[in-house]
Amino acid sequence: MLSPVSVQPLLSVKDLRIHFPVHGGVLLKQKASVKAVDCVSLDITPSETFGLVGESGCGKSTLGKAIVRLIKPTAGSIHFGKTDITSLSQRNLRPMRRDFQMIFQDPAESLDPRMSVRSIIEEPFLIHGLGNRSERVQWVNELLGRVGLPASSAERYPFEFSGGQRQRIGIARALALKPKLIVCDEPVSALDVSVQSQILNLLVELQRDFGLSYLFIAHDLSVVKHMSDRVAVMYLGKIVELASAEEIYKNPRHAYTKALLSAIPSHDPKMRQKKILLEGDVPSPIDPPAGSAFGHRINHPRYEETIGADLSLREISPNHWVAADPCSISEEDWERLKEH
Repeated sequence: MLSPVSVQPLLSVKDLRIHFPVHGGVLLKQKASVKAVDCVSLDITPSETFGLVGESGCGKSTLGKAIVRLIKPTAGSIHFGKTDITSLSQRNLRPMRRDFQMIFQDPAESLDPRMSVRSIIEEPFLIHGLGNRSERVQWVNELLGRVGLPASSAERYPFEFSGGQRQRIGIARALALKPKLIVCDEPVSALDVSVQSQILNLLVELQRDFGLSYLFIAHDLSVVKHMSDRVAVMYLGKIVELASAEEIYKNPRHAYTKALLSAIPSHDPKMRQKKILLEGDVPSPIDPPAGSAFGHRINHPRYEETIGADLSLREISPNHWVAADPCSISEEDWERLKEH
């Protein structure tokens, strides 16, 4: 439903829920749940970059980690190709991990400081029993060269490198097993602005050369626009809008998407875009509103009629999906959705 027409998805996520228990009291009984991801569906096609944006705490990174099974979903399904990986045991999941990898936000934390760069990049080969010692040495050197680092880097340790260089090491590790999908969890947000474009350009080159698919997670919409074919906007654990990158930037339909886009700085000092300042605070994922989370935040007059209503994504125009929420879309769009 949420993939381009007639294209077989590489990854298909359906009705995914990830809830974390909250314990309290003397006996530490579960008293609530954090609904980090709540009923999310999406498809990613081969060689596609699927952008995922939203404020901090909306569930983007949690969703990414669940897709590569670093977190076990509470409900829903994750299909990689034709294989349902949602509930696979770690033993059965291990061969599948060659096909999907992850680049983490902070390279300083994701690389073991006690391991040399050679050991870090070689580790996936050892885990999967690939190659002999001389072959692994050659593969590590080739991977370092592919991400723009000299072969001599292999004998050094992560703390000896800059943030951008450490992220290149993380990218080399993710590439080691020739995956089909890489989840990029805010891969440039911890880097200097001057280095960000270098890493983004490297990711684009690698995608072109290896036919990679990316789930590109970020909070910076200008970065996502540069990288993505399609973009999904998340708010409080749910996707509220999904369309091609060009369409979502030119014709956003959800009020939250419009607010995010208004915050992008303009490169032209003569162009002044009015920023949309959202009222209220983001509701708690422990006790989310019974109706529209966005409508509750801005105290929308139509909030009451959304309680118990189906606010799932609907196709407002070809391949452009938006939450059917009268608090978040224009009256014209709301009437159009009601007709279908």
